[in-house]
Amino acid sequence: MRTRGIVELLLVEDNPGDARLLEEVLKEEGIAARLRVVRDGIEALNALRAPGARLPDLILLDLNLPRKNGREFLSDMKTDEALRRIPVVVLTGSMAEEDVVRAYELYANCYITKPATLDGFAAAVRGIAAFWFGVARLPGGRAGGQ
Repeated sequence: MRTRGIVELLLVEDNPGDARLLEEVLKEEGIAARLRVVRDGIEALNALRAPGARLPDLILLDLNLPRKNGREFLSDMKTDEALRRIPVVVLTGSMAEEDVVRAYELYANCYITKPATLDGFAAAVRGIAAFWFGVARLPGGRAGGQ
């Protein structure tokens, strides 16, 4: 799949294996993305608020993180006027209904439970990229539909 230009992705994920897997799928699918990986909500907020920081086109967020978890990060981020327009896709292992409901209450743009298989994970990443970088129109014009 080809996207229009290089997209900026921020992955908030404490599992190095999941981060490597995402990176491999992006490469195999030909998705032109600059991927930045941080391990928790504190690192994510610091990266987003750093002077001169390039804001991502999309954030992929795990919920179960050390220090500041995904719910806390989402709450902080979506109340920050400079950051709230960045779409957030929750990509997590949790299938709990209360996590789904809470993520949407905190203004997540999408909730995806991580598939258990490599093929399933690759299909989920392809779907995310196809929608967010091929169909949806995003602020800033760096990615999105034609």
